[in-house]
Amino acid sequence: MAAPLRTFLDVDRSIGGRRWLNALDERAEGAALKMAQSLGLPDIVSRVLAARGIAEADATGFLDPRIRDLMPDPSRLTAMDAAAERLADAIGRRESVAIFGDYDVDGAASSALLWRYLKHFGIDAAIRIPDRITEGYGPNPAAMRELAADGATLIVTVDCGTGSFEAIEAARAEGVDVVVLDHHQTGPELPDANVLVNPNRQDDLSGLGHLCAAGVVFMTLVAVSRELRRRGMAQSKLPDVFGLLDLVALATVCDVVPLVGLNRAFVVQGLKVAHAQRNGGLAALGRVSRLSGPMETHHFGFMLGPRINAGGRIGDAALGSRLLCLDDDAACDEVAARLSALNEERQAMEQTMLAEADAEVAAEIGSGEGPAVLVVGSNDWHPGIVGLISARLKERYRRPAFAIAFDGSGRGTGSGRSIGGFDLGRLVREAVIEGLLVKGGGHAMAAGVTIQKDRLGDFRGFLEERAAAAVSALREGDSLKVDGTVSAAGLTPDLYATIMRAGPFGSGHASPIFALARHRIDSSSIVGNGHVRATLRGADGARVSAIAFKTADTEVGQRLLSSRDRPIHAVGTLSLDRFRGREEVRFRLLDLAEAFD
Repeated sequence: MAAPLRTFLDVDRSIGGRRWLNALDERAEGAALKMAQSLGLPDIVSRVLAARGIAEADATGFLDPRIRDLMPDPSRLTAMDAAAERLADAIGRRESVAIFGDYDVDGAASSALLWRYLKHFGIDAAIRIPDRITEGYGPNPAAMRELAADGATLIVTVDCGTGSFEAIEAARAEGVDVVVLDHHQTGPELPDANVLVNPNRQDDLSGLGHLCAAGVVFMTLVAVSRELRRRGMAQSKLPDVFGLLDLVALATVCDVVPLVGLNRAFVVQGLKVAHAQRNGGLAALGRVSRLSGPMETHHFGFMLGPRINAGGRIGDAALGSRLLCLDDDAACDEVAARLSALNEERQAMEQTMLAEADAEVAAEIGSGEGPAVLVVGSNDWHPGIVGLISARLKERYRRPAFAIAFDGSGRGTGSGRSIGGFDLGRLVREAVIEGLLVKGGGHAMAAGVTIQKDRLGDFRGFLEERAAAAVSALREGDSLKVDGTVSAAGLTPDLYATIMRAGPFGSGHASPIFALARHRIDSSSIVGNGHVRATLRGADGARVSAIAFKTADTEVGQRLLSSRDRPIHAVGTLSLDRFRGREEVRFRLLDLAEAFD
């Protein structure tokens, strides 16, 4: 049994209300030292690995993950062989294929992944992405009939379809075959598709439920290539599926699935493909984002992904998939510019909505603790942005949160985000069973709901009754695990490169958090949409630029703005800024604590 973690810098309660813990207990400290000595790893790399439970025997493979070593036989996925056979039939017969995808990054990347594979064989598949507002998530009967009327003999749904009973029934009634490639959680009942591949279907024993949809599509393409070889096609005639890994990496990062095992290999190897800029759309997004240096995971998650998502949130939902299918530089730049403009519009709308939501929460909480689960709503909000609002509220108030946009009829479309350790998707499904929601579902960390306004009070009461004790316990134990101490003078590009040997970081393999102990705030100011930028100075006079995102009106942000030249402890993650050939490490500040004499 692991020993309890020790406090870091004796911080039992930070300015942000958290306890700081040493990420390594005594056993992990010993494992890190042994790993460094036996494998010749830098001490800081071995500490990061040990803190995340990476054993010495697994360290080498973890640092250099290879898909061929980590990817199981695709046939382990239930119905995969049938899917590969049906797609191989479509390729052999040059059928008219339609792809129905979701409107987020995973859906766009999955659609482009399958489209590019089929295009290699001369099949120009139609891609249909639903409008978030008028059609909602997933296939609908009218859209499926339209695809059938346009001549499709096979419809492949990607990142959706597992719950689309009526839509798939409509397609089958038109004589069209349907193959579902999805990853969303589901109940025991499945729609009557010809083939349904989903590692989260209840009869699937592959153990690959952590894959995003693009990961499932990639495995399907590997299986299709194998089937085509079995039918006599030469290897030289097949597409280079590994050359499409940049799309899989993009989706894996942006869908926030755990960066472990095969997912980690997808991202590591996919970044190598992205560095070569083989996909014209990704390269154009990098240009419009003013990306300097090679693509990294945080570029996917915070620069490219939001631009692709912007089309699905407030504009043309098909723009993202269209961009990722393009190769002409001029066309790519045009679509990327449209997505970037939509993203700027989305940011402005988000800022207004967040201010309104925050005011509602502040009025509800008052001077007390407030509800365990926040629920806010408005008739004036854009339904494509409510997921971002719930995520911001969750981060700010450290509890699950829902944001709901109501239309003129009183019907609300909402999105929820959860904190670690609390299964929000399960709670939403229970609310559906109780009749409180028109519909709803999701995962542990995120859920979607449709609700009538007159049931909002009942929904709030249900959440409080079912969640109060668990959320309170989780918030009471809220902590940050700190990997070690650094100084402003020590934050060099070489140190950053050394730490990144243990990357890439993301969900399931968290970015290391470091502490700047007893540094002083030289200067601070509000920048952008509520961010606080500061310069921190060490005892030796060395300085580092820091930024605390979305904190201007929080206790952490206010302390940064009001504590000039006072010693303080700061914790955060590292990033590398590249500008005109210069590299400089920046500190992404997460929390502060008093540095007592």
